[in-house]
Amino acid sequence: MSRPLYRGFSGIGGKAAAAGDEDRYDPKEQPGENGIGACAAASRGRKRHLAVAAVRIGVLVLAAAALAGSVAWAGSLYAGRGAAAAVAAASAHRGYRRLQEQLVTDLLDIGELAGGGVRSREADVCAPEYENYVPCYYNVSDAVDVTDLGGGVVISYERQCAREGRVPCLVAPPRTYRTPVRWPSCKGFIWKDNVRISGQEFSSGSLFKRMMVEEDQISFPSDAHMSDGVEDYAHQIAEMIGLRNEFNFNEAGVRTVLDIECGFGTLGSHLFERDLLTMCIANYEPSGSQVQITLERGIPALIGSFASKQLPYPYLSFDMVHCAKCNVEWDKHDGIFLVEVDRLLRPSGYFVWTSNLNTHRALRDKENQKKWTTIRDLANNLCWEMLSQQDETIVWKKTNKKDCYSSRKSEPVLCGKSHDPESPYYQSLNPCIAGTRSQRWIPIEHRTTWPSQARLNSTELYIHGVHSDVFAEDTSNWDSMVRNYWSLLSPLIFSDHPKRPGDEDPQPPFNMLRNVLDMNAHFGGFNAALLKSGKSVWVMNVVPTNAPNYLPLIFDRGFIGVQHDWCEAFPTYPRTYDMVHADGFLSLEKRSKRRCSTLDIFLEVDRILRPEGWIIIRDTAPLIEAARSVAAQLRWDARILDLDIASDEKLLVCQKPFLRKQ
Repeated sequence: MSRPLYRGFSGIGGKAAAAGDEDRYDPKEQPGENGIGACAAASRGRKRHLAVAAVRIGVLVLAAAALAGSVAWAGSLYAGRGAAAAVAAASAHRGYRRLQEQLVTDLLDIGELAGGGVRSREADVCAPEYENYVPCYYNVSDAVDVTDLGGGVVISYERQCAREGRVPCLVAPPRTYRTPVRWPSCKGFIWKDNVRISGQEFSSGSLFKRMMVEEDQISFPSDAHMSDGVEDYAHQIAEMIGLRNEFNFNEAGVRTVLDIECGFGTLGSHLFERDLLTMCIANYEPSGSQVQITLERGIPALIGSFASKQLPYPYLSFDMVHCAKCNVEWDKHDGIFLVEVDRLLRPSGYFVWTSNLNTHRALRDKENQKKWTTIRDLANNLCWEMLSQQDETIVWKKTNKKDCYSSRKSEPVLCGKSHDPESPYYQSLNPCIAGTRSQRWIPIEHRTTWPSQARLNSTELYIHGVHSDVFAEDTSNWDSMVRNYWSLLSPLIFSDHPKRPGDEDPQPPFNMLRNVLDMNAHFGGFNAALLKSGKSVWVMNVVPTNAPNYLPLIFDRGFIGVQHDWCEAFPTYPRTYDMVHADGFLSLEKRSKRRCSTLDIFLEVDRILRPEGWIIIRDTAPLIEAARSVAAQLRWDARILDLDIASDEKLLVCQKPFLRKQ
């Protein structure tokens, strides 16, 4: 059980001294004609090195003696018998651990003193052309001007990560960047200079890609997105499913939606008010990015495509997949893109497809007729049922009956055990039907509806190998931690206006946090606690590839998330999250033998964090102390808070500065 936080020792990270300051030229030591100055300097240098060596030897001797004494003490207690000896032994073990951790901290401090008090050099700021830098993708720094290619040109960018190709510098915002508009006002407009746009893409493309560009802002009036508006469109989809209106989506088991090439998040913004959580995915785009603008509006989004890799989500994760005039050619490559949609959909889930191809006028063309026939046949082979067609929109429903697959006479085949992974981290697209062997094969109409869905019962937890007592303790801990976060860190982080602990949060638009990323989500407890406390935020739950894979459990709770290797770049644009949270992440990386440096990971966190955004890291004391020194290199303002006297953990709270270009 987490104990209350209290305000402990604070260390504010300022600007670190540049490396090599101790060797700075001093005119007082300039050698004279007889060379006395030079000899004195050399003598002082030799004495200093001898002193440093003596200090280091003394520290090593002290460390060895302390550890040996602690081990001997613990051993003598373990030699005893009975319950008292066991209690004493446990106490000795805790004492040994504390001594060991304190010793590590002292060694770091003494090592810094022995080195002349020199801190690591501050990270450099990237050149201006990297202000929209997205590692692993084709970047604007080495791209042609897409505005010269003409309208309607689609360029596909494959994700290719190479650690040696990363730029080890701080990605600064554009010169005219402004603090983002707070939620919920950002749904309606954003600052134009905060995103990279060319003006070419606003009149074409996705059904929801139109916007109004004014002098200093971009606005998103809902009535402009369709002839009848997005509300009527959502109502139409609900009716096609057989519902009274879009307010009944949850009753039908729909909570999570994957929106392919979402335009600029208009449908997701509308469905959010109906308790649906929409994940937008779109290709990397050098300008006018759907993902960048959607995140700027406060709606979940991620760079992703159906080009050649599976998306980093487990199978059977989404209740609905939506595609409105997206640029996916569903009839190509033997329908492998539709097979990927089937992998992601839960049983009885819906695929909503809106396209000009579906109109009677378009089907007069023989080529369009051929495409439509191919797509229809592929859907039938996947055991999808066409529920309805209205105007340009068609709704299919995935089967919930496994015996349908055995009655088919054509491909795709069912995946074998070795080709049915639940952790498809950017694996090649699979041409077989996945998830039929999973215990998670549960029709959406049989699942607990939202918001009770977030509290999994013992039967549902058993599917994921989690005991109900463990889950209950995790839930209780996070409820306590979030209350403590809010009381301790308000109004610094969680409110624009001062308030006393225990007071109600100010009403929007004074919500400083909207986009939150959890680097090590575990069961999604941080996400659940934020929602339980009534905070108007959404959380990108990230499950590291070197951690236990609880991402299926997170999706089954009605949340969204992604698997990710933090030694690679996160698939998003710079400046897209208000807060990054990490609990136990440093310990996880340490157990994985540090495949990459903490500085590399923190540089990536800095890239995706908005200026004046916050980082909260919870971990063991020695790792927090080490992380604070790395934070200083990134110019983060850092403060260490003790959780409580009896805890082995500390809290590192950092704020990213607003780096203004000179």
